[in-house]
Amino acid sequence: MVIGQKTMFVRTAGCDYQCVWCDSAFTWDGSERDKTRWMTPKEVLDELFKLGQGRFHHVTISGGNPALIGEPMKHFIELCHEANLQVGLETQGSKVQDWFFQIDDLTLSPKPPSSGMKPDLKALDELVDALLEEKVHFSLKVVVFDAADLDFARCLFARYDGVPKYLQVGNDRPRDPGDVSGHLLTRLKWLFEQVIADPGLNDVRVLPQLHALVWSNERAK
Repeated sequence: MVIGQKTMFVRTAGCDYQCVWCDSAFTWDGSERDKTRWMTPKEVLDELFKLGQGRFHHVTISGGNPALIGEPMKHFIELCHEANLQVGLETQGSKVQDWFFQIDDLTLSPKPPSSGMKPDLKALDELVDALLEEKVHFSLKVVVFDAADLDFARCLFARYDGVPKYLQVGNDRPRDPGDVSGHLLTRLKWLFEQVIADPGLNDVRVLPQLHALVWSNERAK
């Protein structure tokens, strides 16, 4: 929804899902537990300013699943707003927190069949209704790896009329070294062609995973 927006990422540990293709499994599988930092909301904000050096005004909260965190996350969002920072959230919608309604750019990304997970659509219905009622700026995004995922997206999008909808091609080589941009562009071309041919997807926007196109699977230093 905010692709191209310069932003600082806050990546939380822990997730209630275990997607088979997760490109950040280190947040929940224990493989990088020694690198996990326990920080207060104020410490996180101070670290953002230390790293960002005034070159940003947007913060994206991702994971894992940040929705596993309650009051401390609410406090962090309030601190961001007091500092004139906008806040985005990426979550699958499996858990709900009151602080969702304080988010400036909220992306719900229910996981498709290729993930090995099964989203609770009834819970998602309730969340979408609440976000619409509170006029939260949010969208739906489905990551697509194959035709079954695209069919899932079609059904999901038909369920929520009037909500901004995005498809993003999945990175099926999240751990490959070197340049994977050519492979990802080939997959993106396939997804574009599927959407172009389908009149039922006329109001859907197709996105790359932009950072993977530019930096491949390189991790931030």
